[in-house]
Amino acid sequence: MNASTLKILARVKNSDDLKIVAVSIFYFLSAQFGLLLSFSESKIIALWPPAGLALALLILFKHKTWPAITIGSLIAYAMVFLFQGTPFSFSVVMALVITSIGNTCEALFGYYLISKFIRVRNPFYKTGHVFIFLFVTLCMCIIGSGIGSLGMWANNLLELEDFTSYFSSWWLSNVISVLIITPFIISWTAPFKLEISWSRTLEAVIFVGMLTVILLTMEYSDFSETIEKSLPFLVMPFLLWLAFRFNLQTTMSGILIVSFIAIYFTINKLGPFSLTTEYDSRSILQIFTGVVSISTLILYATVRERAVAQEEIKVFNEKLEQKVRERTEELHEEIRMRKKSEETIKISNSKLRKANIELDNFVYSVSHDLRAPIASVLGIVNLATKENDIEMMQKYLSMIADSAERQDNFIQDILDLSRNSRLDVGRDQINFDNLITEIFDQLKYSAVDKNVIKEINISQTHSFISDKKRIKVIFNNIISNSIRYSREDNPMIKIDVEIDEATAKIQVHDNGQGIPKRHMKKIFDMFYRATDDNAGSGLGLYIVKETIEKLRGNVNISSLENEGTTVNLEIPNLTG
Repeated sequence: MNASTLKILARVKNSDDLKIVAVSIFYFLSAQFGLLLSFSESKIIALWPPAGLALALLILFKHKTWPAITIGSLIAYAMVFLFQGTPFSFSVVMALVITSIGNTCEALFGYYLISKFIRVRNPFYKTGHVFIFLFVTLCMCIIGSGIGSLGMWANNLLELEDFTSYFSSWWLSNVISVLIITPFIISWTAPFKLEISWSRTLEAVIFVGMLTVILLTMEYSDFSETIEKSLPFLVMPFLLWLAFRFNLQTTMSGILIVSFIAIYFTINKLGPFSLTTEYDSRSILQIFTGVVSISTLILYATVRERAVAQEEIKVFNEKLEQKVRERTEELHEEIRMRKKSEETIKISNSKLRKANIELDNFVYSVSHDLRAPIASVLGIVNLATKENDIEMMQKYLSMIADSAERQDNFIQDILDLSRNSRLDVGRDQINFDNLITEIFDQLKYSAVDKNVIKEINISQTHSFISDKKRIKVIFNNIISNSIRYSREDNPMIKIDVEIDEATAKIQVHDNGQGIPKRHMKKIFDMFYRATDDNAGSGLGLYIVKETIEKLRGNVNISSLENEGTTVNLEIPNLTG
C-alpha cells in the first residue's frame, strides 16, 4: 500500500460526508429491525431502535452528522407507512418531513443536554450521570414524539381523540430505545479490556445454567404457569448480578437480550406480559424494560464508582505510605545528621577545651622551662667571671653544657609536638632494626648515656609502611626515658617487635626505677613529671600518646616501682 492510498483512506476516515452516509445506513437498518418488534394488530412498535441509535451516533460522531438522522428518518418512516399500508399523498409526505424534523431535533436536543450537563463521552460510569441521562431521555423524547404526533394530526392522519394514546406509545418506544440502545452502542464503541479468568468464566457458566434451569422449569414443570408469571422478578437478580460483577458491555448485552426476548414473547402473546388487551400488554412490557434498564445502569454506575473510589483510596494510601516512609527516612537522616553535628561539636568543644588547657600549661611550662636553663647559665657565668681556678671553670662549663642540652631537648620536644599536629601522616618503608640501632647510637653521646644492656627481637613476615619520622620520635622518647630512669647496676632494655600484614606490635621493657602507682593516671598529661629530678620536660610521654593517636594506634604502660616499666604499642600497617 503506497502513500497515496493511505492519504485517500485518511480522508475517507475523516470525511463528514462518509459519516453521514454511514449514519443513514445504520438508521435505516435499525428501523428495519424495529419493524420486526411491532404488534400484529395495531402495527405499533414496542421499541423504536433509531431513537437510541441517533443519540448514540451523535455522541460518537458529534453534531455535524445531524443530516444523516433527517435522511435516515425520512426513509425509515416511509417504510413504517408502507408497513402500515398507508397510501402516499401530499399529507403523508408532509407528515414524513415533520416527523423527520422532530426526530432530528430530539437527537440534537438530547446531545446538547448531555454535552452541557454530563460533558463526558460515556455517561454510565457515575450514578449522578445516569440520573441526568434518564432526565435527558424523558425530556428529549417528548420533542420527537410530540412533533411527530402533531405532524400526523395536522395532516389528518391522526384523530384528536387518539392523540394522547398515540403520543404516549410513541414516547415510550423512544424512551425505551434510548435507555437500551444508546448505552449498548456507547459501551461497545468505548475502549475496554477483554479479561478472561477462571472465576469470571465459572460465573458466566453458572449464570447461563441458572437461566436455563428457569426456562426448563417454566416449560416442563407442574408449576410452569407460576414461573411464567414470576419471570420478571426472577430475571432481575441475574441482571443485577451482571451489573455487579461484569463490565458495562456484558451488562448492556444482557439487558438488550432480555428486552428483545420479552418483546418477542409479548408480541406473540406469550409470557408474563401478555394481558387481555394489546395496549395493556405493550404498556407493561415497556415499563418493565425501562425499569430494568435504568435500575441495572444505576447499580452498575454505583458499583463502578465504589470500585474507582476504592482504587483511588488504595493509590492514595500507597502514596501516603510512600510519603510517610520518605518523610520518616528524611527525619531519620535529619536526626542522624543532627547527632553527627552534635557529636562533631562535642568533639570540637572537647578538643578546644583540651587545646585551651594545653595552651595554658604550655605557656606556663615554656616560660618556666625555657627561662630556667637561661637563668642557670647566667648565674653560672656570673660565678665563672669571679673564679680563677681552672678546675672550677671546667666544672662551670660542664654545668652550662647541661643547661644548654636540657634547653635543646625541650625545644626539640616542642618541635616534635608541633610537627605531629600539623603534618599529614607519611608512608615510608620502616626497618625497625636500623631505626632502633640509630636511636641507641644517637643517645650514646647524650647526657643520658649509660652502659645499658640491649636485647632486640624483631619478628617480621610482611613489610611495614608507616610514618618514619613519627615512629622515630616515639622510639626516641620511650628509649631515652628507659635509659634516663634505669638502675645504676646492670641496666637492661628489651625491645620486642612483631609485624604482620595488619599491625606492628611493639613492647619496650626496662628494669629501671619504675613509676609510682599514684602517678600512673597522669603520665600522659602535658608537662607532667613523675619525678622531681627535673631531668625531663614532661612532654615525652604526651608526645608519644599524641603521635600514636595520629597514626591511629594504641599505647599503654604498666609499671612497678623499683622493678621496671613496660610500654606496649600497637601501630597499624599502612600497606593497604
